[in-house]
Amino acid sequence: MNANVMSADAIPVSVLTGFLGSGKTTMLGHLLRAPEFSATAVIINEFGEVGLDHELIEASEDSVIELQTGCLCCKIRTDLAQTLADLLRRRDEGRCTRFDRIVIETSGLADPAPILQTLMTDATIAGRLVLGGVVTTVDAVTGVATLEREGVSQKQVAVADRIVLTKLDLAGDLAVSAKPVLLRRLEELNAGALVLIADHGRIDPLRVFSAGLYDPRTKSTDVAAWLAEEAHGHAHARHDAEIKTYALRCQEPIRAVALTLFLEALAEHCGDDILRLKGIVNILESPDRPAVIHGVQHVFHAPAWLDRWPSDDRSSRIVFITRRVPRRWVEVLLEAIGEEVADVAVGRSS
Repeated sequence: MNANVMSADAIPVSVLTGFLGSGKTTMLGHLLRAPEFSATAVIINEFGEVGLDHELIEASEDSVIELQTGCLCCKIRTDLAQTLADLLRRRDEGRCTRFDRIVIETSGLADPAPILQTLMTDATIAGRLVLGGVVTTVDAVTGVATLEREGVSQKQVAVADRIVLTKLDLAGDLAVSAKPVLLRRLEELNAGALVLIADHGRIDPLRVFSAGLYDPRTKSTDVAAWLAEEAHGHAHARHDAEIKTYALRCQEPIRAVALTLFLEALAEHCGDDILRLKGIVNILESPDRPAVIHGVQHVFHAPAWLDRWPSDDRSSRIVFITRRVPRRWVEVLLEAIGEEVADVAVGRSS
């Protein structure tokens, strides 16, 4: 596919990227409820993280599901080109809702270059699809530190047509003070991208995905070099070998104070090496209303409370993406804090 030529019936493909916890899924969830996105197919590429309708996709025997919004959602099970070709066959055969746009939500750890190269050059989808805009979300709180430390986050910003700042609404004065520094860094990496701001994940869909056809010639020389490198073959095992994903499952309820101390200990002792944390927790003091927890690096948000359990499974499940933080260390930490809090509770009651 030639990024600069679009046939009359070609379907535009937009890429939504951004580092772990930068708000991609939250923003996409709002966009898919907008009338402008009523005929959209979403492709998710995950790295051990809980993405849009993750549990539903995992439980489905079919690779494509229909969302309540009327949009489609699927997960990359083999490679991107094959997933796209399968989606097009379903559309042609009338086996799925007809869509006129595709959005690919990348993993927060994904190097965007091979995805863009596939969309621009793969013969199996040539003529049917055209690469539209690339949108990159950037966390206003952790963005400066992430761009300094994570090379892939720099790539995600450099390839973008639109950069969306997120979480300004969550961080108060910290985000406001960091914004000028962050904006300067973004301009250094990509002076041509339009910078937008999402309000609680909400943003005008027409502004986000209105960049037209993707033209790598308007980007930095680094972007051209990355795409040229991908043209000679992509090494799929490119993620940092020290980055691991794992999930903790606890059958017994967790005391509220134990959860608080656990998250505080993670932030204090692991800090930036907790790349992403998501979970649903059975709190002893609130058995009928589970807590949903989120953390990005050293920033942990206050739990959100669901009105009810989404399924019969009442176990606590916490998904981690970490660098150099052993699973067993996290398990022992949670167990030790839980036992200490229980002992204190018993002592007070005796």
